[in-house]
Amino acid sequence: MLRIVFMGTPDIACPSLQALATTPDFQVVGVVVQPDKPKGRDLKLQPPPVKELALRLGLPVLQPERARNEAFLQLLRELRPELVAVLAYGQILPQALLDIPTHGCLNVHTSLLPRWRGAAPIQWAILEGDAESGVTIMRMDAGLDTGGIVATRATPIAPEDNSQTLHDRLATLGAELLVQTIPRYVSGELPPCPQPAVGVTYARKLAKDDGRLDWSQPAQVLHHRLRAFTPWPGTFTFLPAQPKPLLLKVWRADLAPGSGQPGEVLAADKTGIVVACREGALRLLEVQKEGSRRMTAAEFLAGHPLAPGTTVG
Repeated sequence: MLRIVFMGTPDIACPSLQALATTPDFQVVGVVVQPDKPKGRDLKLQPPPVKELALRLGLPVLQPERARNEAFLQLLRELRPELVAVLAYGQILPQALLDIPTHGCLNVHTSLLPRWRGAAPIQWAILEGDAESGVTIMRMDAGLDTGGIVATRATPIAPEDNSQTLHDRLATLGAELLVQTIPRYVSGELPPCPQPAVGVTYARKLAKDDGRLDWSQPAQVLHHRLRAFTPWPGTFTFLPAQPKPLLLKVWRADLAPGSGQPGEVLAADKTGIVVACREGALRLLEVQKEGSRRMTAAEFLAGHPLAPGTTVG
């Protein structure tokens, strides 16, 4: 049995850990996750999803503050891993760690490398209107997603996809591809191939402010942004109100016909709130007022009527 250490933290990594732990030819000898983080109003420490799954599976868990810590590296050496598998662990791994396993470290990256190296490949693929995304199994080196490609699998990005639906599909694809790839990689049948020098793009980390809708952009661009940033960091605009503008989060919208000044409300009725963009318009279908619950546009308008001609932004 191949001795494997798995490194991952958020829920996207759980299907891969589950697949490794239930494959007879593999023995998961350790799971490395980021430390528990305080969450909620009471700031209670919350274990990451991968830790919760590892404990349910009866697997030993390591949570170093830093993956380059020498005490942690020594613990890892004592586990004698033949392979380390990584998916969304959350830290850059030092060369000293990459050198520990006999067969190196394989990373499951949620894009078709070299497009969208970096922290937020799922969101950026939708944001830029890519026709497809996928997963890449990569032999890790000390660079940022620069290692040799071992295997890839693509999936179309559907018009109705948002970052959550694509995230869930890539989590499943990544798990399937990882367990299929490892035996062929270890046997030498699938050697890593250097990434192409052309087509490199970077998916920088997102911030909440990235979600603000700029109505001076075309409706199609804003529709990509809304899908890319649902559920996080979310898209939003501001409604005129006193004593300060009211933040309105937009959960769902469709392209709509119409023209006007960017940010102008063209219609507001039970079918939605139509807002003019530089080209075309968006019909807001599902929104959330700051401090309130998510609701249909019709429900929102029942308590907050918006007159055509109102400017949002």
